[in-house]
Formats: sequence, structure tokens, C-alpha cells
Amino acid sequence: MNRYKLAWVFAVSITIACNTATEKTAITDSAGTAAKGSYAYDAAFLKQHTSQVLELSSTDGNSKILLSADYQGRVMTSTATGDTGTSFGWLNYDLIAAPEKKKQFNPVGGEERFWMGPEGGQYSIYFKGGDSFNIAHWQVPSFIDTEMYTVVKSDNSSATFSKTASITNYSGTRFDIAIERTVRLLSKDQLAATLQTTIPAGVQFVGFETNNAITNTGTADWTKEKGLLSVWLLGMFTPTPATTVIIPFYPIPNARSFITDNYFGTIPTERLQVKDSILYFTCDGKLRSKIGLSPFIAKPIAGSFDFQKNVLTIILPQVNKNADYVNSKWEMQQNPYKGDVINSYNDGPLADGTQMGPFYEVESSSPALALQKGATGTYKQTTCHFMGNYDVLKQLAKQLLGVDLDTIKK
Repeated sequence: MNRYKLAWVFAVSITIACNTATEKTAITDSAGTAAKGSYAYDAAFLKQHTSQVLELSSTDGNSKILLSADYQGRVMTSTATGDTGTSFGWLNYDLIAAPEKKKQFNPVGGEERFWMGPEGGQYSIYFKGGDSFNIAHWQVPSFIDTEMYTVVKSDNSSATFSKTASITNYSGTRFDIAIERTVRLLSKDQLAATLQTTIPAGVQFVGFETNNAITNTGTADWTKEKGLLSVWLLGMFTPTPATTVIIPFYPIPNARSFITDNYFGTIPTERLQVKDSILYFTCDGKLRSKIGLSPFIAKPIAGSFDFQKNVLTIILPQVNKNADYVNSKWEMQQNPYKGDVINSYNDGPLADGTQMGPFYEVESSSPALALQKGATGTYKQTTCHFMGNYDVLKQLAKQLLGVDLDTIKK
């Protein structure tokens, strides 16, 4: 018998008892009423409000992930403890249920979405040539925002999505692209091998790997002089007042200069603590702030710990310290290929008091893709969550991140 099963998300009976996001919503399935924040709630909600949702599930039904073809093969959410368990991905329920899409950007959420960089600068694909680098002119390309992807194939543990697109950057260079994105649910043995550790008995887990392939289908090579693209993966998660992002780095001389922390103004010291080889970033959804690490110091790992729900999240990007990375700052750049490889964003209220989330993000980027015509570049990332006894998770965090969770608690 195969270890994993793939099923279209089960049909459910849904009762909506709300007119606004602040009122209570009841979603009912065969097991009764699913609580908001549970995986079953999100599965039912997405089934109602999107057209093609796929579910990957372990044989015991504990490890599950939801994928959406409507949203570019996005991993919408996951659980480590079955249908009634915590749903790890942040979802924008109002926007997903809205009858019309937004013109500029549709932040529907999801714990890993496929985007491409650079965002800003003379090689940006989010601004038209000659426009000012401000929010009024910022436009997310439709092929990573509103366009549906084709489900190429699926088996009992994975699904592959595809899309072709064309985009012109700020400098006028056209890119013809073929995208293929495969999402694979990982077994305990596969995840342990990827992490190069043993997953302790009694710890509940879910893990998935994405493989993102980009092919240059145009008639010209992609060159640094005309602009390059990158794969950009962003995970949106639900914050709590006790959530901390933890990012280890190599303690080279002057390492602090390779950490960007002023994307949205100065971050208070109590919210960002940078030690010799690790940083702690408060991600409670209460202050808009962002950090980034250069490939010169970044390790191929980042994580977070939610002390309120006792959840350890680990993300494994690929890092190449000798490669060029696109720069996404919203300005004409002197160094367009000295960008970040790992980022983290904490959502918070805007100046007018409105707020998109709350959520927090952990992001990573591939190197700049200097692809000859017909060539393909790939980028992989693994995301996993662990729940269980605090002392056991503390040991796991020490092994993977080199951090003592008790220190963060204090």
C-alpha cells in the first residue's frame, strides 16, 4: 500500500454565518463544526471559494498540505495533527471570498507562494520604465498574482504545476518564461534525511519541499547588463504575541553590515537582537518591519518558534555565497546584484491605521538567473513544522538552529 494518498479536498457542507471578518464563521463538515484556525476550517473554506484545491496527506492523516492551482500552485496551509489541528498558513479570508480581485496585488496568504524578483531598481518587473518607485506605481505581475496554473500531473505524494508568461522589466528587456513548480509532501524519513537529524518520537510534524524550475523560452540570452530574474519564495504564517523568528548566520568580521534592517524604518532593539552568529526578530504582527541577510553570511536555514502554541518552524533555502542576488530595493541601484538571500517581514498597522494581516513572513531567493536561451534554472526549498513537548522541541531547536529556546523566553 502506498504510504501517501492524494485526494481532491473532500466535499463539505459550509454554513457562513457572517457578513464581516469580525463576526463568527461556522463551517460544518461530516465531523461537525470546524473551528476557525483549524486545518479543516481552511480546507472547507478554500473548497468553497476556489476552483481547484489539491490535498496531499500522509497515510495516518496527521501530515497534510493544501495546494491551490488558482493561486499559482501555492501551498496555502498545512497541519501536523490532522483535520482538527492547527492550520499553519495565514489566509486572507475576506480577499479570497471577495467577488472581484484587486488590480494591484492580491495578498491572499499561503505558507509558500511563488514569486519572482527583482521587485525594485532598474531591472524591476514590478515597475514600468520611467515610473517612480512608490506604492502608487507598484504592480505585481499577473502571472504570480491572479493567473491560474495548470496541474500537469499528480501522484499520491506530489503535484506539479506549470505556466508560461512574458514580462518586460523597467529597462525594457522582455523575458519569455516557462515555469514548472512541483510540491512534494515529505515522509518522516525523508524529512529527517533533509534535516540531517532524527525526528524525536512523539513529535508531530509536517514537511514539504518545492522545486521551482524557470526556463528561458525567448530568443535571447538573459544577461546582467539587461537585467536578470530570480525565484522568490515567500511564506506567510499566523503570528502570536510570543512568536520569534530565529536566523543563524556565519560570524565573519563585520557580519552586522551584511544584515539589512531599515526597509521600513528603524526596528527597536527589543524587537531585533543581533548576536555574534544568530538574530532574534519579534514577529507578533504588531509593527511593520523587515530584515534581510546577504548570502555572504546567511546559512541555509531559518526558523521561528511560537511559544504560545509550541510550534517550531524550520525553513531550508538554498544559499550560494559566491552567486549574484538581485537587489529589490525601491530605488535606482548602484549594486543591482547585491541583494538578500533570506528575509523576514513582520506585518503591522500602516500610517492610516489599516493593516493587511496580521501575519509574518520568512522569505528566500534564488541567485540571479543568467539563463541562455532554452536553459533552465531551478531553486528548491523545504518548509516544516513541529509540535510536541517543549523540552523535546528545545533540543530539536538546539540541533537545527543552534539556539537555546529558554534564552529567547527570557
